Amino acid sequence: MGERGEHSTREAAAGFAGLPGAVAVSHLTVYDWEAADGLRGGTPHIHLTCSEGYVVTAGRGAVQTLTGTGGLATTPLEPGALVWFTPGTVHRLVNEDGLRLVVLMQNNGLPEAGDAVLTLPPPYLTDPGTYARAVRIPDGTEAEQAAAARRRRDLAVEGYGALRTAAGRGDPEPLRAFHRAAAALVRPRLADWRARWEAGAAEAARATGDQLDRLAAGDSSHLAGARLRSRTPDARGRFGMCGRLDTYDLGAAAGDRAGDV
Repeated sequence: MGERGEHSTREAAAGFAGLPGAVAVSHLTVYDWEAADGLRGGTPHIHLTCSEGYVVTAGRGAVQTLTGTGGLATTPLEPGALVWFTPGTVHRLVNEDGLRLVVLMQNNGLPEAGDAVLTLPPPYLTDPGTYARAVRIPDGTEAEQAAAARRRRDLAVEGYGALRTAAGRGDPEPLRAFHRAAAALVRPRLADWRARWEAGAAEAARATGDQLDRLAAGDSSHLAGARLRSRTPDARGRFGMCGRLDTYDLGAAAGDRAGDV
């Protein structure tokens, strides 16, 4: 076995360094800005390869969802609720009264690298450059960043409204077209995503497999390398897609921003 293979095996035996299951975690205070439809809340979007979960810690609200199989749904959110959904679920958080969540994202490293597409109207989904300009939060004052976050939220609500209207009349094509556009937008990033997945969730699974192999062979040496880790948020109050975020840097690449949900 070469040096690289030995190093990988030693790391696998010691255990994966990220959170259990290679998840990303953040604390979310959902926006209370009112949208054109009278609802207050976040920015509708989908994830392409990552499931997402919410643990409600305070307040009250709902998550609106749209899928090709289940159609439109609204799930109430209150303290103690646990809700999760798979890639391709269009979701929008609605804040009725001080809604706060702990957000869990599959595949730590992929959400941070852009595994989300907002439901902007079709003219903004034609190419990565046009889309990036529409969703970017520029450097600037807090007020300037808030204004940019609210503009992109309102654009996404506009596009989402059209998807909901089509779904309500039984027309699946607008949602399918959005899926196709979203897949085309992220295609240039897929090689990077695969590398992040290999170093994250796939490595976490390999570590467990290696430990099982060792235990089956009567080797418990990996237990001697046990360790505890702890973190406090690396960023607080950042403008995300659905609200203000407290985030943790759990080993993503420099410049990444975890859990932009």
